Amino acid sequence: MTEKRLYKARGHRMVCGVCGGVAEYFGVDPTLVRLAFLLLAAGWGSGIIAYIVAALIIPEPPVEPYSYSDDIHA
Repeated sequence: MTEKRLYKARGHRMVCGVCGGVAEYFGVDPTLVRLAFLLLAAGWGSGIIAYIVAALIIPEPPVEPYSYSDDIHA
């Protein structure tokens, strides 16, 4: 069984990929996560701090190894 890990998003990235990564991890729409961060930022200012901390500690997703066989067309 593969372990579920939190990574920054590659495809749903707007700034650092934090909201997209959180959305992928929980299986929700990235727009909802961005809206939650926006409300936290507007309400108490903690959303900005949380985003910065998350951007620093959440790792980038691992890069898939490149295979030369992908370039060969029969």
